[in-house]
Amino acid sequence: MNPTLVMYDIEEDKARTKIANACQDYGLDRAQFSAFIGMLSRNHQEELMMRIENILGDKRGRIQLISVGQHEWKNRIVIGQEDYE
Repeated sequence: MNPTLVMYDIEEDKARTKIANACQDYGLDRAQFSAFIGMLSRNHQEELMMRIENILGDKRGRIQLISVGQHEWKNRIVIGQEDYE
């Protein structure tokens, strides 16, 4: 399992909602309105991105999945409430 960050900027509300749901289906937690974090295997990272690509289709948007090293993940600094959305 790899610490994973998914960020997106998508114009269409319906596609944006579906992509957020896909991230949650893979067990990611919302970090910001358009950013999710969590632990995913490499296979699940690839599956999620294929699912997101299908949802986005030819709509305008940009999605990034970043796999973060364990050391960096453990040393991240978080300020604020854990349940804040």
